[in-house]
Amino acid sequence: MKMMRRVVFSLVMILLSAPLIRGQDLSKYRGFSLGMSLPQLSSQVDLRPLQTKLIQKHPAVIQELTCWLGGSSDYSRQTDSVWQIFFSFYNGELFRILVTYDQDATHGLTAEDMVQAISTKYGTPTRPVGEISFPTNELYRSTEKVIARWEDSQYSINLVRSRFLNSFALVMFSKRMDAQAEAAIAKSLKMKGQEDPQKEIDRQEKKTGDLEAARQKNRRIFRR
Repeated sequence: MKMMRRVVFSLVMILLSAPLIRGQDLSKYRGFSLGMSLPQLSSQVDLRPLQTKLIQKHPAVIQELTCWLGGSSDYSRQTDSVWQIFFSFYNGELFRILVTYDQDATHGLTAEDMVQAISTKYGTPTRPVGEISFPTNELYRSTEKVIARWEDSQYSINLVRSRFLNSFALVMFSKRMDAQAEAAIAKSLKMKGQEDPQKEIDRQEKKTGDLEAARQKNRRIFRR
């Protein structure tokens, strides 16, 4: 009988917690969803046409888009705590969102204050001892220490504080696409490293050839 009551109690707890679990969608930040396309994103930000920055074409297309808030759109008016949102796309799909919070909006707030505020949306975090990298963003250092992390099997959300900007930031990404993008960036750098020596050889050969052509031409026309 006691065993039956325990089973019933466990089932009730699972049913009560299910709405909370479903509510913690780690793929979304406000109106943006990881996996959305550039055209889908364009309907939600006041940037038309979208001025994307091409990072690389091969072996995968990596693009970036920076959105500074404070415009006249409805979306801008409701996001006064955010200074900038940085979007990264892998083959046309949004795989990473970097949200930098406005310094005035977070002035005086501690890391624990930020963790508590974000936890109301994404649930209970972990406190990993680790860092997160920013391979293409020039406003951040190569890595930043993770203050808190919210994650599941597909997505990861990380609270950091930029040492360069002295601002809190939220980094969220699709684990699958982030790994693919990281591998593509590493492969592109390797390919570039292999191409550079040959490009230098070709440049030197062309320089030598041009010099010899000029020498032969001047030998024919030179008069003392």
